[in-house]
Amino acid sequence: MKQLSIYIHIPFCVRKCSYCDFLSFPSKENEREEYVETLLEEIRLESSGYAAYEVRTVFFGGGTPSLLTPAQMERIMVCLRESFRFADCMEISVEANPGTVNRESLSAYLDLGFNRLSLGLQSSSDRLLRKLGRIHTFDMFLEAYEAARAAGFGNVNVDVMSALPGQSAAQYCETLQKVLSLTPRPTHISAYSLIVEEGTPFYERQKEGRLPLPTEDEEREMYALTARILGREGYERYEISNYARPGFACRHNLVYWTRENYLGLGLGAASMVENIRMSNEDDMEAYSARIKRGLPRQQGQKLSVQEQMEETMFLGLRLADGVEKEAFARTFGRSMESVYGNVLAKHERNGLLISGDRVRLTGKGIDVSNYVMADFLF
Repeated sequence: MKQLSIYIHIPFCVRKCSYCDFLSFPSKENEREEYVETLLEEIRLESSGYAAYEVRTVFFGGGTPSLLTPAQMERIMVCLRESFRFADCMEISVEANPGTVNRESLSAYLDLGFNRLSLGLQSSSDRLLRKLGRIHTFDMFLEAYEAARAAGFGNVNVDVMSALPGQSAAQYCETLQKVLSLTPRPTHISAYSLIVEEGTPFYERQKEGRLPLPTEDEEREMYALTARILGREGYERYEISNYARPGFACRHNLVYWTRENYLGLGLGAASMVENIRMSNEDDMEAYSARIKRGLPRQQGQKLSVQEQMEETMFLGLRLADGVEKEAFARTFGRSMESVYGNVLAKHERNGLLISGDRVRLTGKGIDVSNYVMADFLF
């Protein structure tokens, strides 16, 4: 049976963060309820095309999925289970922000089958959290983390960010140390550098010269601190920005990097099934109108073999294990060297790639990963 992962997009948040360019926005209770009803209709509508697939992972992202009530989450989970074939051993993840969950709601999530929780901390500094536009303090994060553990979540990710406005390497190190002092420790840590995206308040402030970002050297120092500190404490870096204790790599995220089948449901959600990429409308009115009329999403784009090879290398090199040469040849009927021989040789000479049975970035290559991966685009 074919394998499938499902992403559920919940686009609502309490307040838009100053750095966020995701499809998310504040909402009222009635708007959230209307959205849930539309989402249920979409689940039923789309499921008819996936009778031959078995779902291995489900991920609720956003936005802030934990803004929905446990009763609304239950309706979505029941609908998913009724509409799709679920595997026996599932990874079912939900993102949550401190200040939007408590022990009761987290216990309800566990009862519904959620077994992986991702909490957005970003920084242990309340000053930096205010700059980011976050709704929580560090103490509120601690309360949420303790509630998750008390409720019974054994697999918890914590998000942290570096290269924030006004952040020093010492302050970032303090955040990492405080995360590592949690009892029990997180099973997974996602560590991202801030990217100032167009259309965000941070982008406007940067254009006006009002965003005091760390220097390139300071950012590089924070980047190195992450790998050094988390590696020393037993976390394996399995993807450029993700670290996990053995056995706790996020199975759903690995689907994206290895180009397996995933179906996105909800406003603006993207899918990639059998090398066809599709996306839902990012306008709520248009999305709701189509679903209410019972119309499937528009036919997506079938990726060419060239595009598939590009994605295999570009996405696969994000992984610590890199890309297996034999798998590449089996998939495309051509050796990796016959397609990318010059690129491989160039970056091996410069110490940015290691090439054996698998091709992967070196530590030096990870530091300039975007430069290296761009060379694999035709």
